[in-house]
Parts: sequence; C-alpha cells; structure tokens
Amino acid sequence: MDIVKLYNTQTRKIEDIISGEPDGILRIYCCGPTVYNYAHIGNFRTFLLQDVLRRLFLTMGYSVKFVRNITDIDDKTIRGAQLENISLRSFTERWTDIFHRDCEALNILPPNVEPKAASHIAEQIAMIETLIQKKHAYIAADGSVYFRLSSFSDYGKLSRIDIKQLATQSENSAGRINLADEYDRDSVHDFALWKAYKAEDGDVFWESPWGKGRPGWHIECSAMSMKYLSETIDIHGGGIDLCFPHHENEIAQTECVTGKPFVRHWFHSEHLQVEGQKMSKSLGNLFTLADLKDKGYDAPIVRYALISGHYRQILNFTLSGLDAARSALAKLKTKIANLLKKSNFSFNEGFFPQDMTYYHFGTAIEALKNDLNIPKCLGEIFSVLNNVKNVESFLEELYVLCFILGIERSIFYGEQNPITVEIPSDIAELAAQRWEAKRNKNFTESDRLRQLLIQRGWNIIDQKDRYELEKMGS
Repeated sequence: MDIVKLYNTQTRKIEDIISGEPDGILRIYCCGPTVYNYAHIGNFRTFLLQDVLRRLFLTMGYSVKFVRNITDIDDKTIRGAQLENISLRSFTERWTDIFHRDCEALNILPPNVEPKAASHIAEQIAMIETLIQKKHAYIAADGSVYFRLSSFSDYGKLSRIDIKQLATQSENSAGRINLADEYDRDSVHDFALWKAYKAEDGDVFWESPWGKGRPGWHIECSAMSMKYLSETIDIHGGGIDLCFPHHENEIAQTECVTGKPFVRHWFHSEHLQVEGQKMSKSLGNLFTLADLKDKGYDAPIVRYALISGHYRQILNFTLSGLDAARSALAKLKTKIANLLKKSNFSFNEGFFPQDMTYYHFGTAIEALKNDLNIPKCLGEIFSVLNNVKNVESFLEELYVLCFILGIERSIFYGEQNPITVEIPSDIAELAAQRWEAKRNKNFTESDRLRQLLIQRGWNIIDQKDRYELEKMGS
C-alpha cells in the first residue's frame, strides 16, 4: 500500500498517515455542519477537501472508517425552531436534508456514520460524569457543568495558545465574551460541558444528574468519536477556525476522560475569501450552492473551483475562477469523450486496481500523496493531456485521478437525468407568487415565500429567466 503524507497541525510537520490500530482501519472524524440554514461555500470547501483526502485513501488501498457529525443542538438551531414554531427535530431534519442534497450535488461521498448530537445525550452525560469524578469538571450553582481548564496542563498544544493569555482576551476557551460575573464559573478560562436550562430554551432540554439542560457544543464530538471510532483516532479534520477553541477543548476533555492521546493527526483547511474579502452577509458574498446555480454555475464547477487551491492556503474564490473551472472541466470532458470513441475502455465505479502503475500521471498522483497538493496535481494533468502513449492506460489513470478529485461523474458519466416529480398545485402557486415577488424586487416577500416552500419540502432554483422546483430528498 502506498503511503500518503499529510501536514499535522499539532506537530507542524508533514507525516506519514498510517492506522494506529491492529485492524489496520484508518479512523477519521470530521466536524460536520450546524443545521440551521444553508451551508455556504466556506463550509463546503472544508467538506470537499476532506472528501478528496478520503477518496485518495480509498484508491491507495487504505481501509477507512469516516465519521462526520451533525450538530443539531445549538443556540441557532433552537432559535430557528422557535421562530418557525416547530419542534427542534423537525427544524434540524429539514436543514439536514438540504445539506445532504447539496452534498450529493457536489459528489461528496456520504460518511460511514453520521451521528447527531441530540441522539447521543446519554454518551455526553456519561463523559461529563467521568470528568466530574476525576475532578476535571465542577457543577455550578445553577446546574451548569464546567471543565476546569487548570486541571489539564497540556492545554494549548494544538493551537500553541498560552492559557495565561486567555483571561486577557476578548473571548474565553468556549469562544464567548469574557464576562466572568455573568457565569457561575471558577475561572473565565473554563468552558461549558452542560448548560443549565433557561427560559429562552423553550421545550429544548434533557434531564441530567445536575438538573435539566443541554450539552455544550464541544462535548458532542468527543462523545461520538469515542463511540464510533476509538479512544484514540487517527485523523481529526475541520476548518482552521475550529482549531481554537473547539478542537483544543475536545483534546482537553477527551484526554482527561481516557488518559490517552485523543488524535494522532490533525488535518485543518484554511479559510476562504470571496473576491479578496472575508465572507459576510453584510457584503453580500456569503454564497450558497443555490446562489451560484442562480448565477449559472452548476455543482461540478463549484466543486472544481473550491478544491483547486492548496488546503493550507487561503483560497480567493472568484466568479472568474468559476469560469476557469468551467473551461477546465469542458476541456477534460472533450478530451475523454474523443478518447473513449477510440478505445474499449470501461470502468466500474469505485473499483481501482491495486498497485496501479501510472505511466502518464505519476507526477500528478505523487502530488496528491505528498500533502494533498491538488493545484500541482491539476497542473500535471493538463500538462500531459495531449501526450497519450496508450489510450487504455491513459483513460484508466485519468479515471482514478478524476475519482479522487470527485469530478468523475461530470467527466466520465455525463449529465444525470433528473427525476421527474409531480408538483402539487398549491406548491406551484406559491412558487409562482415567489417568482413574481422577486421580479418586482420585493425581496422580503420573496424570501418569506422561499422559506415557506422549504417548510413544505420544496426547493426553488432560480435561473436567469425562469425557475425550477425540486422536491427535497428526491
């Protein structure tokens, strides 16, 4: 089996990736979405890079167990459910379905396990009980439980942050403003493992040994990674923004429970900018997949653009970059279509020859194996595109590379036929009203009607001079 090398955020070195368990299975945990709205392109850049890495492992002969969670307990999810006057479960399941639809459009492989925080309350309570017993956590007067950061001497080993500096920062280790008097904590350093019930939580609470409430954000990933993987996992992934405080807190609480190293290798992807600026609602550049489809860019184009930069460098996402991605995919598709006419090449989806020799694309595959250098890989692909020595081997190698990059469907398979779904008359009428509101620039009413359609299980996709309705989950 070929060895993949990857930068480890904790050691600041590029290291070989190998399974640390006797069964040889590579155990990977990646932080998933908080399901309260559409995931944006910054979120999807991280999920796509994790997908490329996973696909690389699969083609290199690794056995992989990949877990990505769903955060469905959060201030945003609770507030969203209350605003719509529906249950938290109904609210988060709808947004989870929308996230899955976008993942499918972007050709992201589904995880082997996708646990939800709300379905693992017992596991989180058990962890908190252990931390209390071991004196790493304490119960506040209101029934909240906090992790005692001073009890873990290795805090900061991932992000290199000095615990002594936290008290002077604007945010504490839970990512909240340092208002010590507002919380019944021993120290502003400490972060919440369990949040005591407050009236604004409404009907969202669970019973615990400390009274009713809900878990803090950080504890869910520790509990679920231990349940579905092991006490020590091989790779933990996420965006660089999660390095501190989320991943630092995961390390502290998990290692204090198990007494073992939590993660062997940390894989973080850098931020994304749009046209040289930070993404924000106020700038109008916080794009979703639907937004970009409205502008004429299909999901394969978005995928190509989002993976085209090196994962450890900030990606400047631009519309001109999307145009370049469209051209690159068209060039690949045309080349492959012409070669397929001249050969007997056939492929089985997801099947790859072991110990494959790369006669044409050796440098491209080596670029991926050496710290997931996708830009170099893409450059090498196009540099040899017109240097075909053997059509069958050329196509076989290129198919594997396209699979790793996740563009094999649009390149080799062609466009998929859409599923025809009958549209109820009331849904069609709502969609027509929403389109008219948008044309009249009544964006408040347009957004209201779009949300109403989503609540009814339908997504509206705008084109330049028309719209389409899509049944969620179809």
